[in-house]
Amino acid sequence: MGGQIVSKMLIKNADVITLNEDGQVLMGTDIAIADDEILALGDVPAVFVPDEVIEATDCVVMPGFFNAHTHSAITLIRGWADDLPFDRWLNERIWVAESALEEEDVYWGAALAAAEMIRSGTVGFADHYFYMDQVAKAVEEAGLKATLAWCVFGLGEEAEIGADLEGSIEFLQRWQGAAEGRIRTVLGPHAPYSCPPEFLAKVAQRAAELGVGLHIHLSESEEQVKSSQAKHGLTPVAHLESLGFFDVPTIAAHCIYLTEEDKEILRQRRVNVVQCPGCHMKLGMGVTPVPELLARGINVALGTDGPASNNDLDMLQEARLASLMQKNYLRDPVALPGDSVLRLATQNGAKAMGFPESGVIAPGRAADLIIFDFDKPHLRPRHDLVSNIVYAAKPSDVSHVMVAGRLLMRDGELLTLDEERIMYEAEKRAWRMVGEELHTVRKYQV
Repeated sequence: MGGQIVSKMLIKNADVITLNEDGQVLMGTDIAIADDEILALGDVPAVFVPDEVIEATDCVVMPGFFNAHTHSAITLIRGWADDLPFDRWLNERIWVAESALEEEDVYWGAALAAAEMIRSGTVGFADHYFYMDQVAKAVEEAGLKATLAWCVFGLGEEAEIGADLEGSIEFLQRWQGAAEGRIRTVLGPHAPYSCPPEFLAKVAQRAAELGVGLHIHLSESEEQVKSSQAKHGLTPVAHLESLGFFDVPTIAAHCIYLTEEDKEILRQRRVNVVQCPGCHMKLGMGVTPVPELLARGINVALGTDGPASNNDLDMLQEARLASLMQKNYLRDPVALPGDSVLRLATQNGAKAMGFPESGVIAPGRAADLIIFDFDKPHLRPRHDLVSNIVYAAKPSDVSHVMVAGRLLMRDGELLTLDEERIMYEAEKRAWRMVGEELHTVRKYQV
């Protein structure tokens, strides 16, 4: 499982978007890969004898995408909760469908997501959901990298899905460093509005004791901020800070409504912020102040969020939307240019997820890369390869995907997953989930 193992590979004659510090783009370049690392870029040693050669004339190689916030198994309710305000979307649709969720459903939903992600050039993702052993199993088989968190609420056993905090810690310990190091695990309390303060403090303490990070939803709406100020006298960000939550590396999804104090806390505590532009626009949530956060030195990454609020897992689209959203919102066509947004979608996400070796095409870096077939009308002329990728390329242009030196897709063919079986099983379970009439619905004030 996990892809075709080729110890030595040579990619020939590729145009390469390196995303190194200088933003270097190389034309007609060879890339030598040995095991899970890039051995050479340009001048390949004469003694290097590859096991496989990929001819990449008219192709562009770049680092693969890292989806820094999603709920992969929600593929099962894709398209079932559309065109609703956030509170109704959550309470009347998402919680209802998830109340019918069974453990095996999560495996097939995550496998469906994995197939979609590979096809669109994603090499790693940060998942925040339930029955996470099933997601880990799908990741291991697909060959992807992942940072996984079991979502918990701290409201009593009846509110948890499959595991309480201690159960989620057992999951974390089972899978930490699994799949040849491709899986990393963190703790995942749902959100400040849905978790009691004492529970959030306990989760933060346990994370510090275990030496792991956290993944949480944060400051998604004005209502959440007002509610937090009324209950705690603090914004959600300041509330978490008061609980010692940011004592460990944290992935904070959304961060749309932030005060100046909030932004300073995020900077000082080195919180990783994840913008999900497709979801934000679709649910009318607002705009994460990405250029300002970047200017403060905050690591900002991109995520798709779940397919119930997007409705896909296409990181190429998220990169495009991230750029266009900021340009329109700020009335500034220079805001978040192509090179910057590709860094958000690749190396910044890898950093947030704990894979700092990824996100750059350079010797010694992880061989987590993708190849675009540029022999397409919509990708000509090639005045600027970065511009072509961000503003014109499509997921179907991705021809090869490699993770840790292993091909997961070659010439558009998935090598690790049985797509036909996955689509059949996932759709069967999806219809069961939304077809049942009687569900226990969890409601939280948002």
